[in-house]
Amino acid sequence: MAVTSENVKALREKTGVGIMECKSALVETDGDLDKAVDLLRKKGVATAEKRSGRETKEGIIESYIHPGNRLGVLVEINCETDFVAKTDDFKAFAKDVAMQVAATSAVVVSREAYPQEDIDKELEIYTTQAKNEGKPENIIERYVQGKLDKHLKESVLLEQGYIKDPNKSIRDLLTEVIAKTGENIQIKRFVRYQLGE
Repeated sequence: MAVTSENVKALREKTGVGIMECKSALVETDGDLDKAVDLLRKKGVATAEKRSGRETKEGIIESYIHPGNRLGVLVEINCETDFVAKTDDFKAFAKDVAMQVAATSAVVVSREAYPQEDIDKELEIYTTQAKNEGKPENIIERYVQGKLDKHLKESVLLEQGYIKDPNKSIRDLLTEVIAKTGENIQIKRFVRYQLGE
């Protein structure tokens, strides 16, 4: 199937990736738009992993105040250059992350940042629950691990479903922005203020 400029344009609008990369992805997938999107996403993940070791000293601190002024969020997002920090894609990503933190109960940015003593405490609680419910010994470990994974998916920002598109995680959103900007980007930290807490 021939790759048309309309197809390239449609893929570019869907992914935000450069024209030549879109054209090459469409050629590789015989003009199949959905397969081309998947291919570009996979390449974006690979690119993001390659860039993850690069230093991030620039960036912005984004704020979000929920209407009614009872909830506010500050989030620090870092990148490699101030040029990228000033781009619309980067700023939009920072705003989306701030809104995500306001809308959810994230505790930490990544699983690695979750305190081990808190994980141990959760494991102990889930094990006790499983025993109290009379679960057989041979499934307790799987049951407990499943409960812990669910808890971490709700508490770890990068693992949460994106509020604007639950089929995508915040990690997926981050990977897309890294692919678009060509720089290593990190969500450094966040703080959530709620009146009365």
